[in-house]
Parts: sequence; structure tokens; C-alpha cells
Amino acid sequence: MRTSYPPARLARTLARTALLFATATAVAATAACGGTGTESASGKTVTVYSADGVGSWYQTQFAEFEKQTGIAVNLVEAGSGEVVNRVDKEQANPQADVVVTLPPFIQKAKASGLLQDSGVDTSAVPAADKDAEGKYVTLANNYLCFIANPSVDTTAIPWDDLLKPDFKGKLQYSTPGQAGDGTAVLILLQKLLGKQGALDYLNKLQANNVGPSSSTGKLQAKVDKGELSIANGDVQMNLTTIKEKGAKFSVFFPATADGKKSTVAVPYVMGLAKGAPHKDDAKKLMEFLLSAEAQKSLGSDAFAVPARAELRAAPAGSGPSPSSLLQGVELLPVDWNTVLTDLDGDLAAYQKATGS
Repeated sequence: MRTSYPPARLARTLARTALLFATATAVAATAACGGTGTESASGKTVTVYSADGVGSWYQTQFAEFEKQTGIAVNLVEAGSGEVVNRVDKEQANPQADVVVTLPPFIQKAKASGLLQDSGVDTSAVPAADKDAEGKYVTLANNYLCFIANPSVDTTAIPWDDLLKPDFKGKLQYSTPGQAGDGTAVLILLQKLLGKQGALDYLNKLQANNVGPSSSTGKLQAKVDKGELSIANGDVQMNLTTIKEKGAKFSVFFPATADGKKSTVAVPYVMGLAKGAPHKDDAKKLMEFLLSAEAQKSLGSDAFAVPARAELRAAPAGSGPSPSSLLQGVELLPVDWNTVLTDLDGDLAAYQKATGS
């Protein structure tokens, strides 16, 4: 039976229906964006596309930024390569204001014309940690590592042990070319074994590898639950997960046959997106995140090393810290621009060697 309403009631009903539809549409749009859709009382919003890993630190800093400026921050997190690919796909209708990702993807973003000079003061950051042309700057320093379930003794585990049949179907690393940490695995092995040696090793490792993963962060829960025995990670993200979620996995660095441990830096690097819809407010956010006040909390709140030179010796608070974990671990230098130049060829060779 169809019900008839008096005109006044009908008008109220239609208005309420329109409001509900508008609300549902807004929620759907936010969900499609994949981020934490927020808008300040002033109506000003900045959108950040970021590699995952520092979400908790962001939450605190973005809240303080909004308190000080009235500008809300919408955060969209994804794998390092996915962040840049998304910015590229949206060039006809840019959505991102600030881009934060790992190398070599930030260099790829610059080379692809996806970044612009922010004009932000980066004088407190060493020259080696920023682009000479002003297109990007390190936000927080971080380092490649591996994690293991408590059932694995990692006191002196060498790279060759990861090839043992014991780890078949119990080991996974994020995919080079899609995840920054996964790309760092390839780069570190190239530094240790040479390019062909790295491919030979990863070809053998494929017998144990569960399969591809575009996000390193998603591997943490699998290792903690015992679904995986070993996975790659990074110091900042893994220590944060141990602190905040009580994860039981351990952090370690595989050794070469002579017992030497080594790693490479995988910093979070920040740039202003080309065509940023809220350029001026985005610059304010970048300046805020590089300020001494925000940077000094990286150690205690995020287990990362500040980009600002004068703060790098600051203590990281209670529990393990990046500096304590890196004792006895050699930090190998990486020319990420060279990595980017060779990346397509290296990834093609990797895919051929591993059959992925």
C-alpha cells in the first residue's frame, strides 16, 4: 500500500531523506579515499598521502597542528610505491597536498614531475638528507631490519639460514618495487652480494617465500601470531608496534658468513605534491612537522631518528631505541638516485629470477 502524507510532513520527510543521502555520500567519498576524512571547524583541510608506519605519531602531531592553526589533516596511508602511483593517477584531478614515502619512491616522484618546490625552510636538515632542488626533505630517519616470531632464535642468524627448509611457507618479505622496505631488501643484498649474487640468493629464497606483499606493515601481525616465522620490517615501525600493541616478535639483522651485520637507511621523506589543492596550508603543515617541537618527539613517540641534525642524539625514551639496536650493525651508504636509474632493470631482473 502506498502512503500519502500531508504537504508539510512530506516536505520534512524529503528534507530529512536528502540530508541522509548527502551524509551517506560524504561518508562513501571518504571511505573511497582510503584515509581518515576530517574537516576542521574552519573548513580548512590538508591531505597527506603517506607510506604506513608512523600513523600514531601523525595522529598526535596532526591534532596539535589543528589546535594551533585550525587546519585539519586527512591522512591516506598505503605502501610506499602505491602512494606515488596514486598521486600519478590523480594528476588530472590532484587530491594530495603532501607526499611522504620512502626512497627510491620519493626520487621517482620527483623524476616523474609529481613534486614541486615547497619553499619550506629545511636548513636544520643536513644536505645529504634533502633534495638540492628543494623538492623533498627527510622527515624521519629509519632503518631496514627483520622480525622473527619468538620461536626463532635470532641471536646469530645468518642470511644463509633463511634458505633452510625449516622456513618453507613461514617467511615473507614485502615486494621490491611496491614497498620501500622490500626494495631496501633488494638493495641491501646487492650491496652485500653484488647484483647477480642478490638475484641468485632471492631465487633460492623464493622456495620459502609465502608470496608478494605490497605492505611491510601487514606482515607484523602474521609474525606475531606465528603464521610467519620471519619477515622484513623497519626499526621504527616494528619498535612502535611492540610498544603500542604488545607484539612479541624480535627485531634482528641477518649476518653474512663472517658474522657481520649490516643495514641501509629507509627514511620517511616528505614533499609538496604538484597541483596541491591546498598549497599554502600544506606548506604550513610541512614547516610544523620539521619544527624542533614536532621533531623532538620522534624518538620517544615513534622510535624514529629526527631529521633535524641537532636532535639526532636525543634519547628515545624507555625500552629499545634505534641507536641501541644499531650497535654493531654497519650502515651501508646508498645513492638512491642511482638506485632509481637502475630500478626498472633491477626489478625486471628480480621478477625473472623469482618468477614473481
